[in-house]
Amino acid sequence: MTKKKKSGKRIVINFLIVVLFLVGLVLVFNKPIRNWLIGLNSSHYQINNVTRETIKENKEAEATFDFDSVESISFEQVLRDQMNRQAMPVIGGIAIPEVGINLPIFKGLANANLAFGAGTMKEDQVMGQGNYALASHNVTGFTSNTNLLFTPLERAKKGMVIYVTDKNNIYQYRITEVFVVSPEHSEVIDDRPGKTEITLVTCADPGAINRIIVHGTFEKKVAFDDATADMSSAFERSYNQIL
Repeated sequence: MTKKKKSGKRIVINFLIVVLFLVGLVLVFNKPIRNWLIGLNSSHYQINNVTRETIKENKEAEATFDFDSVESISFEQVLRDQMNRQAMPVIGGIAIPEVGINLPIFKGLANANLAFGAGTMKEDQVMGQGNYALASHNVTGFTSNTNLLFTPLERAKKGMVIYVTDKNNIYQYRITEVFVVSPEHSEVIDDRPGKTEITLVTCADPGAINRIIVHGTFEKKVAFDDATADMSSAFERSYNQIL
């Protein structure tokens, strides 16, 4: 074999070794990478990083509300959303201080919306009116970190406060129920005459067989610029989910 052929063979072998090494790194570290990407994007779109003008524009954006088309969260899906990422339609923020939630709210149920924050479940819903319904992923069973997205709803309890805001006002709700239902019970997000409520939805198990429902009732509305210290600090909580 000539030196030229040996050199070419060595280059191919070295290239294959590098490729196999990189594939191995991805397989070993795919969850930390996925979680880092989720945290990176969630932090980028947190309410304190978005202007009122942007929120107003995003409220008019087109969106999908087909919950059945939502994919289970995975490294591949998060990476794909990251690679194809465009400006996302953030329209507000949600905070539940006692379980550590501080997430952007996006318009609609696009997969990227639920991968990096919470998505609105009904086309015409309005904060502080009717039954304001939000969904996001639960990653229990896929990571040791229990603070990603809506995973903390597993720790939600009756009496805890929920804040949502569009940077004009902050709407305060209080949790009245936490329960599990099968997916066909879509009535949990329906408006009820004379009721002002919030409903949060996430999967109850890795197989997405059932849903955790967190239900709360409206207590008060406060102008964003008049927020109490507790309200402001709830939306300033760092979202740095690396584990």
